[in-house]
Amino acid sequence: MKSSILICGAGVAGLSTAHFLLRAGHAVTIVERSPTFRGGGQAVDVRGVALDVVARMGLLDDVREHRTHLKGMSILDADGNELSRNLERTMTGGRFDSGDVEIFRDDLCSLLMTRCQDAELIAGDYAVALHDDSAGVDVHFASGTTRRFDLVIGADGLRSRTRRLVFDATDECVIELGAVLALFTVPNASALIDWELMYRDAERGVVAYPTIDNRELRVGAGFGADVRALRGNEAAQKALVAQRCADLGGAWRPMLDALETTPQFWFGEIAQVHLTRWSRGRVVLVGDAAYCASPFSGQGTSLALVGSFVLADSLASAGGNFERALARYETRMRPFVDANQALVDLTRAGPIPDEQMDAAKNGIVLDAA
Repeated sequence: MKSSILICGAGVAGLSTAHFLLRAGHAVTIVERSPTFRGGGQAVDVRGVALDVVARMGLLDDVREHRTHLKGMSILDADGNELSRNLERTMTGGRFDSGDVEIFRDDLCSLLMTRCQDAELIAGDYAVALHDDSAGVDVHFASGTTRRFDLVIGADGLRSRTRRLVFDATDECVIELGAVLALFTVPNASALIDWELMYRDAERGVVAYPTIDNRELRVGAGFGADVRALRGNEAAQKALVAQRCADLGGAWRPMLDALETTPQFWFGEIAQVHLTRWSRGRVVLVGDAAYCASPFSGQGTSLALVGSFVLADSLASAGGNFERALARYETRMRPFVDANQALVDLTRAGPIPDEQMDAAKNGIVLDAA
């Protein structure tokens, strides 16, 4: 049975879900609040079974072609002096012999968009009300229009508007982990070539690595803070990052000096999403909106990719019975989500143990009966 389906959000989860639904013959509409494609962002990882999902899209060769070129990492002190170096792994991508692929988020989204050309894209708009009458969902948009769909999928991230409209108006399911992360793009003034820099102390961590062409740096800074009062205030967010990193010198200094003027800046709390169910009626969540594991897990992108496949596959196998399809989606995904959320241990110093990561990233069978 072919259906009309609205996907809220054009990130990794939304675009990958759209691809699989389009391939099944559904009429797919994607609504994205941002009026333009959002560049920048961190390097993300496609690991384990998520590589199989990308292969089923026919994008595995393209993803590998666009992978980062990092050849190792250096641990620096606060003055920018090298303390040690590692030729076997990076902090952002893990060990080089794992077979996993590290790719910039905007590059991955660009590739996914090539698989969604047959979808209707509504940019610069978003749903403000959803009315589910068990036969369909009437969606009221901020632009003033109203449309009806057979199914609505919320793929709109950690602070999902779809989730707040239908599941949790107060975001009580968002479990904040007491830290924030700032991600920004700056010129590569230090001429860093295919190499990652890392600094960490008891209060913060900073990482920097170049884009594929080595022209720019993607910088991440994380530290403990309660920043709810700063939501939506980019100037104040940048000022806080600058203040927390004011003592860093050497190679760090030109990056931080460029922070104030960079147009590519993202800032948010580190958190997980824990819901007892991911669907209600004809509305369902996927990716961070449903089960954010936080950047600390290294598995957010892989969860989004795997979740998109499992959701679409569950719909395809249910013959138009949405209740049965969404129940199957939750049953299949829940153990995989639990294992990946459990990767986050704030008491642990250093990267996730390889054995634990290997078990989590491969912990689901895509072709389950």
